[in-house]
Amino acid sequence: MAEAHQAVGFQFTVRPDGVDLRLSQEVIKNIYLSGVTAWKKRAIQFKNGVLAGVYPASPSSWLIVVIAMMSSLYIRIDPSLGMIDAIKDNLPRRSEIPCGPCKPATRAVLSAILFATGLWLFLIYLLRYTLKALLSYHGWIFESHGKMSTSTKVWLSLVKMFSGRRPLLYSFQASLPRLPVPSLDDTIQRYLDSVRPLLDSDQYDQMEILANDFKDSKAAQLQRYLMLKSWWATNYVSDWWEEYIYLRGRSPIMVNSNFYIMDLLYVTPTHRQAARAGNVVHAMLKYRRKLERGEHAPVMALGTVPMCSSQMERMFNTTRIPGIETDIVQHLTDRKHLVVYHKGRFFQVWLYTGGRHLLPSELETQFQRILNDTSEPQPGELKLAALTAGNRVPWARARIKYFGQGVNRVSLDAIESAAFFLTLDDEPQGYDPAKTDSLDSYAKSLLHGNCYDRWFDKSFTLISYPNGKMGINAEHSWADAPIVGHMWEYVLATDCFQLGYTEEGHCKGDVNKGLPHPTRLQWQIQKECQGVIETSYRSAKQIADDVDFHAYLFSDFGKGLIKKCRTSPDAFIQLALQLAQFRDQGVFCLTYESSMTRMFRDGRTETVRSCTSEAVAFVRAMEDTSATRLGLFRKAADTHQNMYRLAMTGSGIDRHLFCLYIVSKYLGVDSPFLKKVADDGYGVSYIIVGENLITFHISCKFSSADTDSCRFSQNIQKAMLDIQGLFKAENDKKMVELGTHVQLENGKKHI
Repeated sequence: MAEAHQAVGFQFTVRPDGVDLRLSQEVIKNIYLSGVTAWKKRAIQFKNGVLAGVYPASPSSWLIVVIAMMSSLYIRIDPSLGMIDAIKDNLPRRSEIPCGPCKPATRAVLSAILFATGLWLFLIYLLRYTLKALLSYHGWIFESHGKMSTSTKVWLSLVKMFSGRRPLLYSFQASLPRLPVPSLDDTIQRYLDSVRPLLDSDQYDQMEILANDFKDSKAAQLQRYLMLKSWWATNYVSDWWEEYIYLRGRSPIMVNSNFYIMDLLYVTPTHRQAARAGNVVHAMLKYRRKLERGEHAPVMALGTVPMCSSQMERMFNTTRIPGIETDIVQHLTDRKHLVVYHKGRFFQVWLYTGGRHLLPSELETQFQRILNDTSEPQPGELKLAALTAGNRVPWARARIKYFGQGVNRVSLDAIESAAFFLTLDDEPQGYDPAKTDSLDSYAKSLLHGNCYDRWFDKSFTLISYPNGKMGINAEHSWADAPIVGHMWEYVLATDCFQLGYTEEGHCKGDVNKGLPHPTRLQWQIQKECQGVIETSYRSAKQIADDVDFHAYLFSDFGKGLIKKCRTSPDAFIQLALQLAQFRDQGVFCLTYESSMTRMFRDGRTETVRSCTSEAVAFVRAMEDTSATRLGLFRKAADTHQNMYRLAMTGSGIDRHLFCLYIVSKYLGVDSPFLKKVADDGYGVSYIIVGENLITFHISCKFSSADTDSCRFSQNIQKAMLDIQGLFKAENDKKMVELGTHVQLENGKKHI
């Protein structure tokens, strides 16, 4: 009750002699400061909105144009070619509107201001469309690494000139080009090229017949609808991709869709769980404040070419809401609390006090209070979050039936409207060189945990471990991994280099014990609902137990050595994966590599089909120890790089085919290009860390008898070393030739 009294701004008592009114000065002060902060936030958002809205111009440029037009009134020069006079003649006179402009001089000034404003807006749109035209050029991507043509240098100079100064996060959004619709002939031919190494001659001939029949009969009609959508919508792919690939899926999103991000491998700033969580949450709040104000700098390729920032809008205050047929993404604004899960209990923690963010030390105090709380979970509360881990339809029905009213609705609203979700785990995780499976355990904990201790529907769940390690589990529909990664890099840098810790490992700053304690969320979960929760948990547990996962650190070499071989690190690794796959399975398979399309407005991803004919030829040569292996590798790497560049510039295969398929379903037309994703292969994620380290995360299913994550990791390691051996052999050969040449030269000199 003490916390409740602190939250009341005034109390009154009715007495026989009148009303006794008592005000809480502290609470009134907090209310006042909150109001001031809210208005200040709105003012900053309005200012930054104006700056982004007129970019690449600036509000001050309007004043320059107005002054220039006003000056023309006094020097008897009319740069408007009579338009100012035309505006003046159409302004109402004093006789028409008593309070309107009357004097000719006043009407002339107003006419000049109106013309200057119109001219200014016209120039803004001209600058934007000029910049959009410049950003539509992608020839620079296809140039050799380290080499830049004169035309690209001129283009870069023009982009810099038209890009303005100090852009905000959303300054370039209106200037980004739209994702182009590839030609049918190109897409179909690239599709046939991609399946050629996977099919025998008869199968390929049959596929070619189907493709040509599709092109000659149905494709043109579907393509016209896509062209129409590309003209009307900002992106012809992204909304359908979000809806049909993510939100309409009825299977569990845990493991199948959600992804994870790890903490720093070798550094743990503090081993105090509450302190680390306090710093990280505070850093996230700082990031969110800059995000809401649009103050982050946009991500730039080459330091000049802007990437689309639209995915970042829904990073916080966002939840995926289950539905019977399709889910929706609910994004709210200005959420001031988060929900914390610890040992089966849900707590609500307010993030503001007195119109400001809680300080790291204050957050540490709140989280430590939760860790010290010994209360037991309410009936059905322990595994409640398993509903978000199981199938979507049972969760949607349970949400309607059991969480539509009363305390259950209030508590569920608190979770779904929270800035994000925090789990305080009670088992330590992280990389330990002394334990061979420490990364495996860490990754699986982030990926699925116990299947009931992450709220998988939240935009992301922040996970805190007792040894000070952290991590993230992110829902996939609202954004792709690089978006969350950008935020996580900011948070880790702020945590380590700005906020810091005391010598004892606590957050810096004074301890404020006067804060209201975190509030337990209340539930009244019926037995029938508990049965639904248990069913979802068993379904999710079956998926989690089937995950065969292995992660390892490849430290023999990294991108530093690969670049010295004058090849792309990504192409190098992709060809190593093809070699490892063939050695592991004895066959080639369709391979999906994700590429980004964020150089276009609202762009997300495209597929690079890495199993090319050139890659197959290289792998077979490696197994035959052919003398042409290195030449075939370079050819395969060049092909892969070209495909990656095509995907980045809107000329990929799969998103175009996907949208053609969606249109065909709307029109009731059968599409021959529907693809079925294999359920018994490998999933490989790799991160190039610095110059000398590559981390591999390999997953498959125990239920698949042909796959083994540890075995595949060994094949990857051997493939990487074997390919590196090709370059070493070539280098040794050159050194021998050089040495022989030097000896001959020395011999001639001696003679």
